[in-house]
Amino acid sequence: MFLQPMVWMTILTFVVTLVLILWRPKGINEAIPATMGAILVLLSGSVTLSDLGIITETISGAAITIMATIVMAIVLESFGFFHWVAEKLAAKAKGSGIRLFWYVNLLCFLMTLFFNNDGSILITTPILVMLLNNMGLKNHQKIPYLLSGGLIATASSAPIGVSNIVNLIALKIVNMSLYMHTAMMFVPATLGLLFLVGLLFLRFYKILPKTVPTKVSGLSFPSYHPLKPGPLYKTEKQRSRFMRNVLLFVFAVRVSLFVASFLSIPVSVMAVFGSLVLLGWRWMYLKVPPTDMLKKTPWYIIIFAFSMYVIIYGLHNIGLTEWLVGFMRPIVSGSLLHASVMMGVLLSVLSNIFNNHPALMVGTLTLTNMGLDTLTLKVSYLANVIGSDMGSLLLPMGTLATLMWMHIVRKGKVRITWWEYVKITGVVIPPAVIFTLVVLYYWVSWIFGGALQS
Repeated sequence: MFLQPMVWMTILTFVVTLVLILWRPKGINEAIPATMGAILVLLSGSVTLSDLGIITETISGAAITIMATIVMAIVLESFGFFHWVAEKLAAKAKGSGIRLFWYVNLLCFLMTLFFNNDGSILITTPILVMLLNNMGLKNHQKIPYLLSGGLIATASSAPIGVSNIVNLIALKIVNMSLYMHTAMMFVPATLGLLFLVGLLFLRFYKILPKTVPTKVSGLSFPSYHPLKPGPLYKTEKQRSRFMRNVLLFVFAVRVSLFVASFLSIPVSVMAVFGSLVLLGWRWMYLKVPPTDMLKKTPWYIIIFAFSMYVIIYGLHNIGLTEWLVGFMRPIVSGSLLHASVMMGVLLSVLSNIFNNHPALMVGTLTLTNMGLDTLTLKVSYLANVIGSDMGSLLLPMGTLATLMWMHIVRKGKVRITWWEYVKITGVVIPPAVIFTLVVLYYWVSWIFGGALQS
């Protein structure tokens, strides 16, 4: 029996688009093959114009929130904030390579929580490359800091949904508030990250340098870094005070997102407000009008997310999710522990094969069509997120953030092969994922079970 032209064209488009995104011939932006794929899916008829309205409504809030967050990061960079962070990182290490390891991972964790996973990779990786190069470390001594930082920066999008555009889109699909996601996920995901960084520390302990320079001179951002800091401050005390004030403001904006979610106010409204205040702050200090954001903001992220969701929606319309419902229903049946572990493992596998963006979208759409009770649906969704954000790190192609990390590291003249990457992740990622999924089950059952069942 032959498939209808609409069906095979949609499937073929998805496969070819995915190959081009992962391959990126001649360094093309991933939004280009995604856009071409979305156009072909529209022409095939598997996605209609009315479907585009549903897709736009689903991703608009997530896209605005992420863009506003990235704008905030760009403004902080123009203040010299991240240059200041690099200096403080070297000073806090106090000459200890071990202490530097823990501060690096703390920095990457906080950067993702304050901004988002892609932004964290784009900002922290050049900072770390710059810092380690100025410290004069050998290639094999740089890898523990860069690889652990990259893994933690990417996986840290799990504790709060606002740190990843795909997580935000998925939240909309399952009709789950940002506040509830964080209440159910922050503790197990954070414990999972601590477990992961502990495994990384044990794995890297023998090659971590025991001493590092306490001061680094001539710090300068690599050529691929978007902005360089300018002379804003007359004294170091003024500089530190200003940076602390900016950091407190960013923290307040981040907290306001969860307050807004709890009060059923659009999260994107608070995110935009925070970015506008910072833009005004920069205009006052640097005399730089906000118009430069039109050029510096990576708008392609919105195009990429929208195009990928169009393709996934096409797969949904031709019956993929219907088939997956039959396949996945036995997996989530039985106990919540079974649902958590099996769904997380399944999404980890799918993310490493197809990339975590389409994997989480497909998995979430499927869950909404399975007729699950409220508690099982939420636990299964959160397990999907863990598989998508943490389990996807097993292979470099599992996430776009990891591919960007590999690209930036190599530009910084640090040599690391895919095999060297997998030798580390193959040991630390599977146990960390299983640990986090089990903790998720016990946390949700203990704290939220009765409330969600009622």
